Amino acid sequence: MVQRKSSSNVPLSFLNRLKEVRTARGLSQGELAARADITRQAISSIEANRYLPTTVVALQLARVLNTSVEDLFSLQSAGEVIEARLIDVPGPASSAGPLPRVKVVKVNGRYLARPVTGLGEVLSYTVAADGFLESQEASRRGRSDTPVVQVRLSRDRQAIEQEIAVAGCDPAIFLAGEHLRRRKDQTSVVGWTMGSTAALQALQRGEVHVAGIHLTDDSTGESNLPFLRRHLKASAYEVITFATWEEGLVVRPGNPKQIRSVADLVRDDVTVINREEGAGARLLLDQRLRAAGFVGSQVKGYDRTAASHLHVARLVSEGRA
Repeated sequence: MVQRKSSSNVPLSFLNRLKEVRTARGLSQGELAARADITRQAISSIEANRYLPTTVVALQLARVLNTSVEDLFSLQSAGEVIEARLIDVPGPASSAGPLPRVKVVKVNGRYLARPVTGLGEVLSYTVAADGFLESQEASRRGRSDTPVVQVRLSRDRQAIEQEIAVAGCDPAIFLAGEHLRRRKDQTSVVGWTMGSTAALQALQRGEVHVAGIHLTDDSTGESNLPFLRRHLKASAYEVITFATWEEGLVVRPGNPKQIRSVADLVRDDVTVINREEGAGARLLLDQRLRAAGFVGSQVKGYDRTAASHLHVARLVSEGRA
């Protein structure tokens, strides 16, 4: 039996380690439920923080798992401060101005903080931050040039540690995160907006768990794998096919310029907005231009870049490309 509570009644500082301890003991939800004389659904709901266990249930779980109630459930003081490495901050830090809001992830045993502006100009205003920098001052430790900062958390640290950091430019990354949220899964997805090559480099540096890429090899026509072989030669990695892309040119509604192919991009009345170097879309554009007998310097606006597909679309819709 458990006491039913709405998710809004679960204290923000409530730390729930039931799943962690259960899996460490090698028990499934069903096995733990049978031994504790409660339902598997109750175990699932407690682990997902949809229900708070009663005192009796908490004691039963602790007895079965041979631990204390405090090791399973505890309260954490609000505003816990952690040390994290600050990544992707352009230019020197300034002591003036508001302290940056940051997202925090834990990769390979270390905390990494990144300003929410790294999510892109749209998502940075809609995605909740995990905390705030305590100050703009940072120290550098060890061989890494990445500064170490103090972050005051505004979310439960345990929930932050369950997030999966994905680098890439596929908007579907956030759909995957929404899917997990609707399933009330404790794991969630944090997407960092960047091009394919930058995503691979972030994976190499240990800054994310997953790199989303869409790169086509010009000589073989093969997708992704040739780039992985070159960039991750000495690394162990797994390749998962997530989605199939159909790429093209973003034009204004009604296509007033009648742009049909890359050959139209060299016309004097056409101005483009490009992606940054290393982005899959830019590499594909270069390949198509070469195949048509053109080079980037013949395209007006080729050197103007936007950091995401959404940013490109917005600039086109505003008539700036």
